[in-house]
Amino acid sequence: MIEIIAVGGYNEVGKNCTAIKIDNQVILMDLGLHLDSYISYTEDEDLVAIDPDELMKVGAVPNISVLEGWKDKVKLIIPTHAHLDHVGAIPYLGNKFDAPILCTPFTAAVLKTILDDEKLKIKNKIKILNVNSSYKLSDDVTIEFINMTHSTPQTVMVALHTKYGIILYANDFKFDNFPVLGKKPNFERLKEIKGKTLVLICDSTYAGEHKKTPSESVAKQMLKDVLLGTNSKGKAILITTFSSHLARLKSIIKYGKILDRKIVFLGRSLAKYVKAGEEAGLINFSKDVEIVKYGSKIKKKLKEIDKKRKKYLLVVTGHQGEKKATLSKIVREVFPFKLNPEDHVIFSCTVIPSEINIEHRRILEEQLKKYHVRTFRDIHVSGHAAREDLRDLINLVKPKHIIPAHGNLKMRSALADLAYEMGYDKEFVHIVSDSKKISI
Repeated sequence: MIEIIAVGGYNEVGKNCTAIKIDNQVILMDLGLHLDSYISYTEDEDLVAIDPDELMKVGAVPNISVLEGWKDKVKLIIPTHAHLDHVGAIPYLGNKFDAPILCTPFTAAVLKTILDDEKLKIKNKIKILNVNSSYKLSDDVTIEFINMTHSTPQTVMVALHTKYGIILYANDFKFDNFPVLGKKPNFERLKEIKGKTLVLICDSTYAGEHKKTPSESVAKQMLKDVLLGTNSKGKAILITTFSSHLARLKSIIKYGKILDRKIVFLGRSLAKYVKAGEEAGLINFSKDVEIVKYGSKIKKKLKEIDKKRKKYLLVVTGHQGEKKATLSKIVREVFPFKLNPEDHVIFSCTVIPSEINIEHRRILEEQLKKYHVRTFRDIHVSGHAAREDLRDLINLVKPKHIIPAHGNLKMRSALADLAYEMGYDKEFVHIVSDSKKISI
């Protein structure tokens, strides 16, 4: 028998966690933060040592109390990729389970970097499984990592091979045939599990967007247009993006070098993800970039750069307007770098559509206006599959059951509507909310 508990990520975007019980073995898929709640509570975008029960009370981590009776059966924790809404609760909740963590080399490196930096300790052993590889959990269950593209490297769909059929967990992904970093999605393997997939648990974030999500190569071209196609002579250039988006950072470095500017990364999260990427052998940014991690050194570096701004390209944390991030501190003049009229501030990201992010970005952009800088917004493409990619996935694997995940009710209902459109009966499409259990 298969039972599934929607622990988190089924009422909201974030706090992802799904418990899958196959007979008497439980696998936890993802164990992530709800970043809005976390930042509201800590006023920090980086992980810091905090009591996990407090984080559970404020909704910043999954409410694992719904797993009473299952906890001692948890055999594995599998974060599908390195984003904090999928891996960020492990430092707080990992010790609640007597189970190892199984993840890709980059995800493992990010997790270890967070633990080392913040002096957080977990007892769970971290096991590494490469993309397009398998791990035998028991005689009855084999774990397979199927390579996918997303906005951070080594993202996987996880296929749980059981005697009942395959459970395919697909949070998060996009179908990018022209990735800037890493391999294409493993379409061939998805075709091979067609008709064998009993359950598809699937990302719903952009299920209501009637399009195919553009390739990361499109974002690379957008950056090229802004950086090389706009006159920045004599002006400062500041770019902010997701620190985990190594492909985007790779493109920024490429065009920064063409501009003949010295490239400096400023901020803790940038330093963490670059360190993890280099340890996993995916990148070697350190040869081209100066990385400054902590506030006191950032302050000193900015004071030095201020007089020679036209020679630098600054990549800074704070794309959502986080108050403690580098960009906000520059704008509020906490850091000694004065923005001048027509300096370039480039947001290579979108505003994550939550109340706190929208408000933080609104405040930041209002503050930017007083400097009369040139602001470039939305130089970005999403890492999430849109409706037509989701249709392709369903056609590729032909699951018997579909469980929409990773989104609010509107998002999950959009994926359900797509399934109905494709001929699925309602009894095989399961819209569940946080803490609910279904049996298949």
